[in-house]
Amino acid sequence: MPRKKHVKDEYEKQLQLFHKSSARHVLVVEADMSEEMKRRAFGLADKLRICGNKLTAKMEASMDQLFRTKKYRALRKNYKRLSAYLEQHEGDKKAEAALKAVTAEMSAMQKAYHVTWDDARKYMMYLKDQAGVSSVFALTRAEDIWSGVEKVLFGKAKKLHFKKRGDLPEIRAKQNYSGLRLSLDKGNLCFKCSGVGKEAFCAKSLDKFQQSEVASIVKYMNNPKANDRYAITAMKTTGKIVDTFRPCYASLVCKEIRGKLRVFIHITIEGKAHQQFKADGVTPRHTYGTGRVGIDIGTQTIAYTSDKEVGLKNLSERGMTISHAERQERLLRRKMDRSRRATNPDNYNEDGTIKKGRKKWVKSHRYKKLQMAFRELCRKNAESRSLAIKEEVNHIRSLGNVVITEPPNFKALQKRAKPEEKTAADGSAPQKNKRRKRFGKSLRSRCPGTFQADLKSKFEVTGGSYHEVDRMFRASQYEHTTGEYIKKKLSQRMFTLTHGPLVQRDWYSSFLLYNAAADFSAPNRASCLATFDRMHKASIDMIDNIKKAGIHVLNSGIRS
Repeated sequence: MPRKKHVKDEYEKQLQLFHKSSARHVLVVEADMSEEMKRRAFGLADKLRICGNKLTAKMEASMDQLFRTKKYRALRKNYKRLSAYLEQHEGDKKAEAALKAVTAEMSAMQKAYHVTWDDARKYMMYLKDQAGVSSVFALTRAEDIWSGVEKVLFGKAKKLHFKKRGDLPEIRAKQNYSGLRLSLDKGNLCFKCSGVGKEAFCAKSLDKFQQSEVASIVKYMNNPKANDRYAITAMKTTGKIVDTFRPCYASLVCKEIRGKLRVFIHITIEGKAHQQFKADGVTPRHTYGTGRVGIDIGTQTIAYTSDKEVGLKNLSERGMTISHAERQERLLRRKMDRSRRATNPDNYNEDGTIKKGRKKWVKSHRYKKLQMAFRELCRKNAESRSLAIKEEVNHIRSLGNVVITEPPNFKALQKRAKPEEKTAADGSAPQKNKRRKRFGKSLRSRCPGTFQADLKSKFEVTGGSYHEVDRMFRASQYEHTTGEYIKKKLSQRMFTLTHGPLVQRDWYSSFLLYNAAADFSAPNRASCLATFDRMHKASIDMIDNIKKAGIHVLNSGIRS
């Protein structure tokens, strides 16, 4: 006899609405577990990696067959065209109906070629039985892979990516009562993971911020129903969303740091995070300013203009410069390449290129040591970039509460442009195509996309507002002295205004963004004329300080 479907009452509906409306944040603490449990956690994560790679290969093979059909390729083009059209013309009923019809046809073809979530789920269930992995963790991993499959199916991404050995996925359960369970033991937060062992483990020594976060979680877990009812009542009566600090779920992240195995617990919590304070426990660690901030985000630098300060800085730079870190990476890569060539001479052609076909690679002890050193250096550099981005975002937030910037276009900049075919002077035979490089390396090293995403998140979470100007704003071409758009070469970093002084290109773009009109469609010329003298003087002082300090700001045109 089939089980009756549960009908939600009014309270459950309100609770679901509250969960959807409330913010979430992630608390990271280190797990206090034995070395044996750590090895089990690393083993479980590696099993999930292997199962995920097998599912990725299965989905990739099925998609290859699907993309061979002309019909699906045409449907995907129509889907991209209609989606782009609806972004510019929202509410067009005819276009929405056409998009819905195209999506239905694509879904029907995906089902015929076994590229559906149900197919991915069933194959993962088969894989997890072979590997001996809990279905909770396996299905969560399958959902992550399926999100990537959907992007490829609808033309938002080109291909799926596999996880190489050592690149371990997180062990995550979507509930806090199965797989990775949260519980209270004498007022302390404890965890149990079914794939790691029966023993419970807690977090290591916490700092003041982590202690306040954990205390709020414990307070909620002591009486969850009463806290939920209070939050729902507040939402219904005042419209205010209360921070309940309900632990939604947790995940384990395995990392090898300086040769030691370490496991971190990522707890996803309902509500906004507690404010952080300095050592005295009273002074806030971060301050939030008021006013406008116009920021121009380039591939390697950022320029900003605000009431308090103007600036021009390299992105993701903190302490040791990125150029030095990149040089260390290059040196280690070259050492590894020399070692690999010395131990595997049969795998290379006479001209030094690698032979085609399947090969067996021998790794010497020297190569393994270099590989470990390279992995550790990459980890340090990634951490340094992440911290530098967060520090700069906090600084921008201290300057104002309204940030104005241009829409991100870093994916397009990352792609390599198609080379133009050149012909000989007499038109007889084509010459060799000239390489047209793009910004892939700069984007990897400086992470402007991550900076812009963090900037948006920070301003929205802390009560500020984030705005992107219209695509036709063209801050790099507008001149407020004439009110006209004058095209300039990308290499022209310093230029003289038609009826004005010499300005730095990136800073001037941020100045125009700072003076954007109320609808963010174009610069407000009257506002530009009123504020230019004061801001330009501040920009001259900024450039002088950069020269005196001997700072090399990339692609800025400033020579010290």
